[in-house]
Amino acid sequence: MKHSCAGAAGLMLGRLAPSRAAGSSGQRPNLLIVLADQLGLNHCGYADYWNGSHYTGQAITPHVDQFSSEAVNFTNAVANTPVCSAFRSTLMTGKYTTSHAMVINELRLNPYQDCLGHCLTRAGYNTAYIGKWHMYANVLGDHTNPDNSFVPRGVHRLGFNGFWAAYNFHHDYYTTYYHTESKEKRYYGPGVYEPDGQTDLAIQWLKCRAQKSPHPFAMILSWGTPHDPWNDGNVPAEYGAMFAGAPLGNPPNYRPANDPYADAWASLSDAERASLEHWRRNYYAMTANLDWNFGRLMQHLHDSGLADNTIVVFASDHGEMFGAQGRRAKNIFYEEAARIPFLIRWPGHIPAGATSDACISAVDFTPTFLGLLGLSVPARMEGMNLSSLALHQSGPEPDAVFMQGTGATANWNTGHEWRAVRTKRYTYARFRIDRPGADRELLFDNATDPYQLVNLVFDPPHQTILQQLRTKLVNKMASLSDTFEASTFYHDRWTDGNRVILRGARG
Repeated sequence: MKHSCAGAAGLMLGRLAPSRAAGSSGQRPNLLIVLADQLGLNHCGYADYWNGSHYTGQAITPHVDQFSSEAVNFTNAVANTPVCSAFRSTLMTGKYTTSHAMVINELRLNPYQDCLGHCLTRAGYNTAYIGKWHMYANVLGDHTNPDNSFVPRGVHRLGFNGFWAAYNFHHDYYTTYYHTESKEKRYYGPGVYEPDGQTDLAIQWLKCRAQKSPHPFAMILSWGTPHDPWNDGNVPAEYGAMFAGAPLGNPPNYRPANDPYADAWASLSDAERASLEHWRRNYYAMTANLDWNFGRLMQHLHDSGLADNTIVVFASDHGEMFGAQGRRAKNIFYEEAARIPFLIRWPGHIPAGATSDACISAVDFTPTFLGLLGLSVPARMEGMNLSSLALHQSGPEPDAVFMQGTGATANWNTGHEWRAVRTKRYTYARFRIDRPGADRELLFDNATDPYQLVNLVFDPPHQTILQQLRTKLVNKMASLSDTFEASTFYHDRWTDGNRVILRGARG
């Protein structure tokens, strides 16, 4: 697992494009983005989500909690499409799902877009990507086949031209692998838990980079945890023991019947419902391990003197339903799936402990990062640069988040599509088709009804806000040429007939 500074990590340091910002790149801050997978805001200790005591269980996240006190906390951060590949594609492109067209998982993103990595490399940043990628599939399944797990150097790395220790997709956290510059699988070693090994790689690369490069660095560390499977063999025993026997029952919005709009990934069998409490224990165990790794990464930044000039971001791609609203997994507008942690620390620039309730979403993340770095935002990115809010200054902000559900999680199945807007108080959502036994149109007051138990669509006092949000949704869709199609439309019109994306709603 280890790379010497003269080895692979050092080799990648030599493959930098020259800086296009001569004389200024050395003054720019570094950027470190740390991504969890399927970590909802409600499972982060610092968030005191829904007044803390109202949610089942207690996360143990002391290092992330401490980090939150040193960072700006965006309390209303949302995933525009709460699915792995869609979130990552939005992060990279700064575009909504129907624009980058990663409408379901297991597709291959069209690489001919101006992405975060391109902007960083052009500015002379020394880039590194470690962990899960999930934007290079062209088949469903067969994840461990090197033809599918290895992302070759070139356009499909979306501008991350430096150190690479990644894989397209898997969630087996022991005896697992990654790729560097070939299809050869590299292993962390016997008994090494994947997030531990990935964090070791990140720290080792930072040590090598500090020795060998005068350029600022930009790293993404993309952990797979706490994404399922939540079996005992996928969790370190010492972390599993922390939650053994812990009472982690169902939340108040648990429903014993499956949501009629749920796809196969979101539906629960009787056996799975019986396993929910055990799953939560292992989910919390994974989260505690993730927190420990985050803590030692932050300690390295401090000990190495890098912390003061490094913008650190902690976020997740989406949450987990765990039976709420009759669903598991993600891919829905409900709070448990959509709301995510989003913290940014930059000592001396971002006030420690600041908060923002702005309606920020994944489409705004890269424009905001570029704004903090002093770099131009590409014209075709669709999100807003909210760096002024991150710096705790006044500035424009979105009046709502626009969310899109564009199909089943990974199959070309129709009937699961939805659109939604979320303001600081309300969530309004609409499904594309009617399902017996379910409301097609929904309105929730998240301030008075945080578990989203009461649909206000037919409530007379809420008709004015309902009409306003209907209009807001229609106008946003029109601005993006989003015509709210069946999932198979995207397959037939936007792909090669299989799983390679050729175009999106706006070309």
